[in-house]
Amino acid sequence: MLVSCVAYENGKKIGDIEKKDISDYVRRPECLVWVALFEPDPDELSEMQQEFDLHALAVEDAHHGHQRPKIEEYGDSLFAVLHSVEIEEGELVIGEVNVFVGPNYVLTVRSRTRHGFAAVRARCEREPHLLRQGSGFVFYALMDAVVDRYFPVLDAVEEELEAVEQRIFSGQSTRASIESLYELKQKLMTLKHAAGPLLDASGKLHGGRVPQVCAGTQEYFRDVSDHLVRINQSIDSLRDMVTTAISVNLSLITLQENETTRRIAAYAALVAVPTMIAGVYGMNFKNMPELSWEFGYPLAVSTMAILDTVLFYRLRKAGWL
Repeated sequence: MLVSCVAYENGKKIGDIEKKDISDYVRRPECLVWVALFEPDPDELSEMQQEFDLHALAVEDAHHGHQRPKIEEYGDSLFAVLHSVEIEEGELVIGEVNVFVGPNYVLTVRSRTRHGFAAVRARCEREPHLLRQGSGFVFYALMDAVVDRYFPVLDAVEEELEAVEQRIFSGQSTRASIESLYELKQKLMTLKHAAGPLLDASGKLHGGRVPQVCAGTQEYFRDVSDHLVRINQSIDSLRDMVTTAISVNLSLITLQENETTRRIAAYAALVAVPTMIAGVYGMNFKNMPELSWEFGYPLAVSTMAILDTVLFYRLRKAGWL
């Protein structure tokens, strides 16, 4: 589906144009054409390939989708695969954004993501002096928008982790806590798969020999790279915290089991003392003098009660009961 097809000249919007006129505007060096597609069919991609003269391998990647984040250079153009990560009702929604960047055109192809880049387009149109820098600045604005959407996801994961930690130390269900922690670990791994490769790929846009379309905008891409460094460091820190929380949770489970074992052993000791005394007098030997003594039974029961009372207070003082 075609979302928008707009032409700009010297940073100012000329207006919406027809798809069949794209190639005419692309031939004009002072113009910039910005086209946005959402989950296009193969025919639409083929049409864009002809209008922009896109590389066949890049179009093939955009058509099949499910590519890892990357930035590839084809002659004087770039092809970038970005993963958008959005959180809805506690679940992560992973989308894919393919960006074709040429000397005077930008084509975005979105898949499996609800949030578009209308705000990015409005921002660029409000700053014509920056938009005048061409497709490189538009590519930066798109990339910056995708990366900035990772921060709310990180904040949400961090809040979930704090809630799970509170449940762990409040003694609530340990099984549910472990399941929640593993879900958080999966979310962080998903976010790492989106941000990690992009950090490596973005280095070629501001250091060393940069692509021609990004010339003059290196400082902007350096800012994006700094954001990616912060995000990856935060992901690694949260993953360490999740691992620690899992270890603490398992340690608490072990402590609870030890506590239960100690209580069972303490109650078993309380039962064992009278059982031993009763067992002695239950052997039914004839020559047991206490059997015919009138105070034998009260003395045996009193001995049981006294020994159990002493043992109970000793175990209570030791913290076993």
